[in-house]
Amino acid sequence: MFDEIVNRKGTSCAKYDALETYFGYSDLQPLWVADMDFKTPDVINEAIIKRAQHGVYGYAKPSTKTYNLVKEWMHKRHSWQIDTSWISFCNGVVPAYSAAIEALSEEDDEIIVQTPVYFPLFNSIKNNNRKIVRNSLKENNGYYTMDLEDLKNKITSKSKILVLCSPHNPVGRLWKKEELEELAKICLENNLIIISDEIHADLVFDKFTPMASLSKEISNITLTLNSAGKTFNIAGLNCAYTICENKEIKEKLDKELAKRELNSINVFGFTALEAAYEFGEEWLEELKIYLKKNIEFTKNYLSKCNSKVQFFEPEATYLLWLNFKNTGLKHKEIKNMLFEKSQIALNDGRSFGVEGDSYFRLNCALPTSELEKGLSKIVTYF
Repeated sequence: MFDEIVNRKGTSCAKYDALETYFGYSDLQPLWVADMDFKTPDVINEAIIKRAQHGVYGYAKPSTKTYNLVKEWMHKRHSWQIDTSWISFCNGVVPAYSAAIEALSEEDDEIIVQTPVYFPLFNSIKNNNRKIVRNSLKENNGYYTMDLEDLKNKITSKSKILVLCSPHNPVGRLWKKEELEELAKICLENNLIIISDEIHADLVFDKFTPMASLSKEISNITLTLNSAGKTFNIAGLNCAYTICENKEIKEKLDKELAKRELNSINVFGFTALEAAYEFGEEWLEELKIYLKKNIEFTKNYLSKCNSKVQFFEPEATYLLWLNFKNTGLKHKEIKNMLFEKSQIALNDGRSFGVEGDSYFRLNCALPTSELEKGLSKIVTYF
């Protein structure tokens, strides 16, 4: 089923139909936006069709079943026991980022981010008139770790929030329990709230540890952001949720979500989430096998073709952090060649932070035959 080529052009699809808007070219092969070129699982499509047949699409609200399915999913998939009272629904993880930053800090406060990192976060901080403090990850032969000594040196009396991307986008790290515990210890000692973006938590190739699951003490300072969107390719339905045990933090967030009118989800968002968490596990396991094969295919293909492009195999996600440094070209030259010669659209590494110079992010969640076409365009010129 993952080998099927689905034509997404002309469907108001950002990945395909917005190429000229974002890149200035309309004929690029799009391997950029972090959604998958696979059909959404049949169980979700069937649930949406059944709901549509009802014929009335009024205002929706989460049911007791919706809350319980999120709770059960966290326990079953990640061994995390939560209470349904900790859950709040919102219409996206990025809007939740912005609302949380507004709710949990003041203007000119410092928000610490571990760069390179998911780029919409920067705007969420800037647009709320907060200051970005970069705690750059350390890189060694493509493998990234947290620089906790640098973090300690960066914390000031104005530091209020640390944003954790777990698993990490774009570098693909699946943080170990010990790494998370060390990070949390620093946050506890310095009264930092942790906003943990765990939207890729299901797309891991080993055991995932939710930050808030480590201890009661850590849970009390952590706000978790999540969604079934990435996992089941339903991001366009804009149904996300937050999890927070701390009542004060949750109340502040809920107030901000309501103020921004971000807590109203369309009926198909709830329908899709329920179907995904109730019936989607088998599809997810098959997906992960396919993604792992695509990652290995990419590594072997680049090696076989003696390409100068390198990447460290991600421990999570379907996003590959490609390193073009060995080409000897400057970042702008690489970018121009990708667009004008290779005719391929990748995410610009610099958009994730200054650490992304000479890096570009490739989405490998597509049929292997199409992935091979894209890779052949890369190796022809790199």
